[in-house]
Amino acid sequence: MPAELIDGVAVAKLVRADVARDTDALVRGGVTPGLTVVLVGEDPASAVYVRSKEKACVEAGMKGETIRLPADTPQAELLALIDRLNADATVHGILVQMPVPKHIDPQAVILRIAPEKDVDGFHPVNVGRVWIGEKSGFAPCTPAGVMVLLERAGVDVSGKNVVVLGRSNIVGKPMVSLLVAASATVTVCHSKTRDLPSVVRGADILIAAIGKPEFVTADMVKPGAVVIDVGINRVDDATQAKGYRLCGDVHFASVSQVASKITPVPGGVGPMTIAMLLKNTVRAAAQELAAGQAAGTA
Repeated sequence: MPAELIDGVAVAKLVRADVARDTDALVRGGVTPGLTVVLVGEDPASAVYVRSKEKACVEAGMKGETIRLPADTPQAELLALIDRLNADATVHGILVQMPVPKHIDPQAVILRIAPEKDVDGFHPVNVGRVWIGEKSGFAPCTPAGVMVLLERAGVDVSGKNVVVLGRSNIVGKPMVSLLVAASATVTVCHSKTRDLPSVVRGADILIAAIGKPEFVTADMVKPGAVVIDVGINRVDDATQAKGYRLCGDVHFASVSQVASKITPVPGGVGPMTIAMLLKNTVRAAAQELAAGQAAGTA
């Protein structure tokens, strides 16, 4: 029996509806959540993604701003811009679109963003807060979105054996912290894992984020497992009008015949990333408002 599809598009719409409701409440209280995205250079994929973020902000009733800088912008100038945004009370979330040009140190950029405005969840302060379960911390949007997908699909991770395939700072590592906080038993697999197929086969829930097209095949998946495919890869395909197709890290055609639930690519995890970015921004605005009110009564 084919696996049940976990529809990321539908779940993202629900999250964005919640964001719009929370935004409306904040606006009625005198605060309009604001997200500023900084794009350095003209990377085509980044430009498309940034436009999607700006449109999503407007649709949710938020203030969405995009600042575009030339590719040769000096690092010092970018850092100075971040300082100004940190000091701007109308900006609640700051996101510098990655990748940045090679002459700019991405870690220096991440460290410069104030943790309370780091809605991407990459600042070490937020990484630490998420690891220890501090509720004020912002989790990176993709792994946070995976947790929402699992919840909405009725998948309880507590006590389950979960394999995270990939150990990146963007997905793999924060995914582990969120799963551990939810009482899952987590194994992390990577390029040095011995007998990787055997380890992956032990998963009740598999989260694939390795960046290799269709790496996970049916023989690597336990029958009845839940499979979340975080990967999105472009592969050549002469049968397509564009000459390529998008696929995940999971071989969908075969694995969907073995798994109990699975996310498609596209239409699975992808739509959740922007939805969770909006959610983090609204929460940042609410936290700043609460902090201001507490200071006013102190």
